[in-house]
Amino acid sequence: MDALISYFLHLISGLAMVAAFAGIYMAVTPFHELALIRQGFVAPALSLGGAVIGFSLTVASSILHNDSYPLFMMWCVAGLTVQVVTYAVLARAFPRLPDQLAGNNVAAGATAGILSLVVGIINAACMS
Repeated sequence: MDALISYFLHLISGLAMVAAFAGIYMAVTPFHELALIRQGFVAPALSLGGAVIGFSLTVASSILHNDSYPLFMMWCVAGLTVQVVTYAVLARAFPRLPDQLAGNNVAAGATAGILSLVVGIINAACMS
């Protein structure tokens, strides 16, 4: 029974962390991803998708490698921070990135999404 409780605790917490990450990430960016995605813009979907997948890999690695729930949560928060900082660095390195994403520049969206994914993969591996 303890394993089942642990499973649901990690599942619900992991999904909540991904939702929280997506909300925080969208609050940090200077445009409204969901509104743009609803209009059919691909670039912000690629950027947001890469960041969410990258963060999800960190959450998954944290579940796999941490024996305690508090440690799992701590590493999720660390992963969230790393992904938000990644966006900040990208926006600084490519000053027109926010405008390009809002303007549906698919190449910019793919680049931002891929770089966020790469950071998420490396971040997840660092937990092993």
